[in-house]
Amino acid sequence: MDKFISNLNHYFNGVLNPDSYHGFGRRGPFFEGWYYKLINPEGDQRWTIIPGVYIGAKPEDSHSFIQVMDGINCRTYYINFPYVQFVPDEKDFHVSIGRNEFSARQIHLAIENDKLDLCGDLTFDNLSPWPVTWRSPGIMGWFAWVPGMECYHGVVSLDHEIKGSLRFNGRKTDFTGGRGYIEKDWGKAMPKAWIWLQCNHFTQPGISLTASIAVIPWGPLSFNGFIIGLLLNGSLYKFATYTGARIDRITVNDSDVDLRIADNKKQLHIHARRVGGGSLKAPSVSQMDQRITETLSAEVEFELSIRQRGVWQKVFEDSGRYVGLEVVGNLKN
Repeated sequence: MDKFISNLNHYFNGVLNPDSYHGFGRRGPFFEGWYYKLINPEGDQRWTIIPGVYIGAKPEDSHSFIQVMDGINCRTYYINFPYVQFVPDEKDFHVSIGRNEFSARQIHLAIENDKLDLCGDLTFDNLSPWPVTWRSPGIMGWFAWVPGMECYHGVVSLDHEIKGSLRFNGRKTDFTGGRGYIEKDWGKAMPKAWIWLQCNHFTQPGISLTASIAVIPWGPLSFNGFIIGLLLNGSLYKFATYTGARIDRITVNDSDVDLRIADNKKQLHIHARRVGGGSLKAPSVSQMDQRITETLSAEVEFELSIRQRGVWQKVFEDSGRYVGLEVVGNLKN
């Protein structure tokens, strides 16, 4: 009974605190990872830092990790740690992996080995979290309450200021005045196909765009589920499967990604230009053995329109750089 109550408490805490760790009492396969996007003021240092844990069906497959991508040079590093060195807080988002610490407000890195020398401290101010309520606990909406989904998604901060510096292989980079973004994923495995896009470097400050479209298993069937958020002038415009929005167009080729999403009142058109990137590891049901390509150098344009008297009227448009972009597999038509 005590174990049941403990697991129930962890379940409710996890749903209502999507930033925190969800793996208490879970058996493998299970993974959880937090994604930090870090860009300095000049834009000539763009980094992805992903701390996480993988719990395998076999004990020997379980481990924790810190994955790093140098977005300028498209170099990636996967630092493996013993599973027991992954220490999460019981309630809040605070994770230690060896001598490294991660939370919504700061990062402390102390990686010093023959593969990578990455050390330093960063703090994050004026975070822009995705709102959490009982009816819609985070970016997943009411889907966050559905148990047993293949993969769950969370946004810790859409946009924030960075302070501090990192030393990478003997070179110190000051990130003070730069911009950052934090999200996370957890579950059994990543989807078999998805498009992911994120940008908070538009011509007008304070704008952030995050978009994720993925194949979602639903019993014997599957569908293209999507969650898109546009932070604009302090307002968060949401387009998601659970809001009743629809995908009017998905066009993907080697050079471009073109999306059009709409509901009864608003429409968002996103056009991104693809470029090469680095190779990151992602979880399957058996191992951290998927290989995906991510770039931090794509470009994006968007148009937001509002329906007025039955006609779409464009109300805002902008273009962004330093875009994080992943295109994996083939989405359902």
